[in-house]
Amino acid sequence: LNEYIERLVWRTPGGGSRGGPEAFDPKRLLEEFVNHIQELQIMDERIQRKVEKLEQQCQKEAKEFAKKVQELQKSNQVAFQHFQELDEHISYVATKVCHLGDQLEGVNTPRQRAVEAQKLMKYFNEFLDGELKSDVFTNSEKIKEAADIIQKLHLIAQELPFDRFSEVKSKIASKYHDLECQLIQEFTSAQRRGEISRMREVAAVLLHFKGYSHCVDVYIKQCQEGAYLRNDIFEDAAILCQRVNKQVGDIFSNPETVLAKLIQNVFEIKLQSFVKDQLEECRKSDAEQYLKNLYDLYTRTTNLSSKLMEFNLGTDKQTFLSKLIKSIFISYLENYIEVETGYLKSRSAMILQRYYDSKNHQKRSIGTGGIQDLKERIRQRTNLPLGPSIDTHGETFLSQEVVVNLLQETKQAFERCHRLSDPSDLPRNAFRIFTILVEFLCIEHIDYALETGLAGIPSSDSKNANLYFLDVVHQANTIFHLFDKQFNDHLMPLISSSPKLSECLQKKKEIIEQMEMKLDTGIDRTLNCMIGQMKHILAAEQKKTDFNKNIFCAYVRKQVEKIKNSMDGKNVDTVLMELGVRFHRLIYEHLQQYSYSCMGGMLAICDVAEYRKCAKDFKIPLVLQLFDTLHALCNLLVVAPDNLKQVCSGEQLANLDKNILHSFVQLRADYRSARLARHFS
Repeated sequence: LNEYIERLVWRTPGGGSRGGPEAFDPKRLLEEFVNHIQELQIMDERIQRKVEKLEQQCQKEAKEFAKKVQELQKSNQVAFQHFQELDEHISYVATKVCHLGDQLEGVNTPRQRAVEAQKLMKYFNEFLDGELKSDVFTNSEKIKEAADIIQKLHLIAQELPFDRFSEVKSKIASKYHDLECQLIQEFTSAQRRGEISRMREVAAVLLHFKGYSHCVDVYIKQCQEGAYLRNDIFEDAAILCQRVNKQVGDIFSNPETVLAKLIQNVFEIKLQSFVKDQLEECRKSDAEQYLKNLYDLYTRTTNLSSKLMEFNLGTDKQTFLSKLIKSIFISYLENYIEVETGYLKSRSAMILQRYYDSKNHQKRSIGTGGIQDLKERIRQRTNLPLGPSIDTHGETFLSQEVVVNLLQETKQAFERCHRLSDPSDLPRNAFRIFTILVEFLCIEHIDYALETGLAGIPSSDSKNANLYFLDVVHQANTIFHLFDKQFNDHLMPLISSSPKLSECLQKKKEIIEQMEMKLDTGIDRTLNCMIGQMKHILAAEQKKTDFNKNIFCAYVRKQVEKIKNSMDGKNVDTVLMELGVRFHRLIYEHLQQYSYSCMGGMLAICDVAEYRKCAKDFKIPLVLQLFDTLHALCNLLVVAPDNLKQVCSGEQLANLDKNILHSFVQLRADYRSARLARHFS
C-alpha cells in the first residue's frame, strides 16, 4: 500500500519534495487522491456487480446439476431393478440347465456303458472266434488302447465259468501277458533312452496290470547299472538314491513306494553282500580286524541311513530304515559283546605279558583265600612284612605305556559298545568292559605292582636299602588319574541313566580303597626304613672323631625331595609331617643316649641347629616347631645352674611337661652336684 501511494505521489505534478524542480503542491496532491479514490470506488462497484452476477449463475447451475443427479438416481434404480429380474431369470435357467444336465447324464452314462460293453463284446467275440481283426490289436502304435481293453477283458474273463470258456480265457490271458511284456519292454527301452515322459506314460498304463511291480523292479535294476564304480559303496548308494529321488516323482504315481523299494534292494542285496564279504573272512581268524570292520561298516551304514531320512519313504521311515539295518547286522550283533569281551581279555593279557617279558620277569602268584587275607590284616595292623622280602632292583613294574595301551583298547571297546549294543543292553555291556579294565589294569598291573613293591620294602634295620616304593606310589597315582579320567569320559555317559551306575561307582570305590590301603602301608613302612637308615648314619658317624652332619642332613633332604616328587596334593604335607615327626623322635632319642659336659652341650646345640635347618625344608609348621623346641631343650645342657628356672619358664619351654625338662637336665655331667639339684628343684 505504501509503495502504491508513493508511486501515485511521484506521478502527480507538485507531489515531489521541497527544493525539487517543481514546488510541492498539497492541494493538487489532495485533489489527485480524491479523484483516485473515486475511481477506486467506481471500480469496486463494478467488480461487486460482476461477483453477484457470477454467484447467481452458479446457484442456477447447481440447481440444474442437482436435478440431473436426481434423474440419474431414478434411472439407476430402474436399471438395478432390471438387473435383479435378470439375475433371477438366469438362476432359474441355470437350475433348469443343471436339472437337464443331470437327466442327460442319467441317460448318457448307461448309454456310454452300453457302448463300452458293446465294444468289449465285439473284442470278446474276436477272441472267441480266435482271430483278432481290430486295428487296436494289430496296430503297435495303439498299444495303450489295447492295454486298456485287454485289462478289462481279463477282469471279465475271471468271472466266466472255466468249463465253457477255458479256451477264450486262455487266449485273453495270453494276450494280457503279451501286452504286459510289450509294455515292460517299452518302459525298459525308454529308460535306457532317458525318455522320462514315455516312461511316465507306460508306467501309468502298467499301473493296473499285475506286472506293475515287475516294471518297478526293472526300473530299480537299470538304475543301479554303473552306479557302483567308486571304492566307497556307501557313497555310491547315497548318490544313487539322491539321483533317483529327483527322477522318480516324474515317472511313477507312487514315488515314495518305488524309492523305498530301491533302498530296500540296495540294503538287502548290495550292502548285505558287501558286509558279509568284509566280515565273514575275518570273523573266526582275526577278532581285532573283525571288530574294527564291524564298527566301521555299522557306522557307515547308519550314516547312510541318516542321509536317506531326508527323502519321502512313507509314514514311518525311521522304523523302515532301522529294520533294514537290523536285517544286515542282526547275526553279527547278537553275539557282539562276547566277541568284544573275549578279544579285550586276550589283548589285555598279551599287552601285560609282553611288558613283563621285556623285563625278564616271571609274575609271582599272589595268593588269595583265608590265609592270605589273614596275612593282609596282620600286615595292615602291625606293619610287619610277612613272607620273604624280594629284591626288585628298583623296578616298579608299572608302565605308563602299558596303561595307555590298555586304556586305548578299552576306549575303543567302549566306543564300539556304544554304537553296536542294543540300547537296552548298553549299560550291562559297558559294565562288562569296565570289569575287564579293572581286572587287567587295576588288579593284574597296579595291584600286582603294589604287592611286589610292598614285598620289596626292606626291614627298618636294613643298611643302604633302595627305598623305591615312593616311585611306585608316584606312578600308581599318575596311572589312577588316567583310569579315573576314562571312567568319567567314556564309561559314565553309557551308564549314567541306568542301575549299573551305582554298581560301577561301588566297584571303583572298592578298588580305590584297596589301593589306598596298600599305598598307606607301603608309605608307612618306607618311612620306617628311612628312619632306620637315618639311625644307621647317626650311629656310624657318631663313632668317628669328627662327626660329619652333612652326610646325615643330605640324606634327610634327599628323602624330603623324593616325597615331594612322588606325592601330589595334600598327600605331600601328610607324608612329610609324618616323616618330620619320626625324624624329630629319632633325634630326640639319640640325644637322650649321652651325658653332656659344657663343651658337649654346645656341640649338641650346634647339631640340633643343623637338624633344624633340615626341618625347614619340610615346610611343615609342626615339624619346625618340634625342632625349635628341641633346640631350646638343648640349651638346658649348657645354661648356668642359677638360670635353669628362668630358661625353663621361657616362651618355648613353659608349656612342656616337667618330666621332659627333667630328662634333659639329667643329661648334664654336673647333674649330680648338690648345687644343680638345688637350683633345678
